[in-house]
Amino acid sequence: MTSYAVVIPTLLRDTLADCLAALAAARGPRPDEIVLVDDRPDPDPAPDALAHALTVLGDLRERTTTVATGGRGPAAARNTGLRTVTAPWVAFLDDDVQVGPHWCAQLVHDLTEASPDTAGVQGVITVPLPDGRRPTDWERGTAGLARARWITADMAYRTEALRQVGGFDERFPRAFREDADLALRLLDAGWRIRKGRRTTLHPVRPASRWASVTQQRGNADDALMRHLHGPDWWDKAVAPRGRIRRHAAITAAGAAACALAAAGHRRAATACALGWAAGTAEFARARIVPGPRTRDEVTTMLATSVVIPPAATWHRLAGAWRHRNAPAWQEVAR
Repeated sequence: MTSYAVVIPTLLRDTLADCLAALAAARGPRPDEIVLVDDRPDPDPAPDALAHALTVLGDLRERTTTVATGGRGPAAARNTGLRTVTAPWVAFLDDDVQVGPHWCAQLVHDLTEASPDTAGVQGVITVPLPDGRRPTDWERGTAGLARARWITADMAYRTEALRQVGGFDERFPRAFREDADLALRLLDAGWRIRKGRRTTLHPVRPASRWASVTQQRGNADDALMRHLHGPDWWDKAVAPRGRIRRHAAITAAGAAACALAAAGHRRAATACALGWAAGTAEFARARIVPGPRTRDEVTTMLATSVVIPPAATWHRLAGAWRHRNAPAWQEVAR
């Protein structure tokens, strides 16, 4: 029987208790060990929150270890968990997922079927969407996780393979692209990664109306991916290219309109302003049409569609500058 450990990085969100409860209730061979990595920058405001969440684990509580990383990000948190485990396989879960009722049995089956050159086996992610109405922009974005490759919402890796390539690259500070970077390095090292059969639920958690703007920080991570894996990294990772080129064009048109207007070139400024307005309107329409089209959703899409292009462009340029001299891969995990 294949033994395994479970590593869960967490910021102690409200979803953690449901995540641990689902893991405790899952049927099948139990994990040898569970490592809960508290990645809060400052854990003092809620000292008892972690202890309260652990109560739902039942008899698994005795197999659970907790460590703190001080808010260094999910890549560093997973590396910390990796250094703690001794099992031949380690399954990474996010703290906002809920494993299926037979997850433990299905995981062991996935791992048993893995060939010796298989480094990782990905779980099947399902995202429940509302019935009776079209999903919002945020809900559609979360639903995209069901199609993503190698996401660590539920990803099991051979411990030996992870240590061979040095674990996660901690230069990725967010829960974005660090999983794709690791997978590409494993594939380059000659390992294989396949999809398993176990299922995990990823509910859509509440978010502020400006969450889509905050997500634009990930464009800096895309710049690092390009630097590390080349301009064709999108194809290697089977990742959608997004709209960064359109965002850059819209931002350039808006900036040119302001500069030309200040210089007194009214006609040229008007032309650039019309280009900015057309691009922004197209972007807003692309986000509004597939959604529920409620007043709140439309208002949110209009406001964020104005802010996202310059935010995305800024983060992409900042990331390209910040990582311009980044070395290929260094084993920051050791």
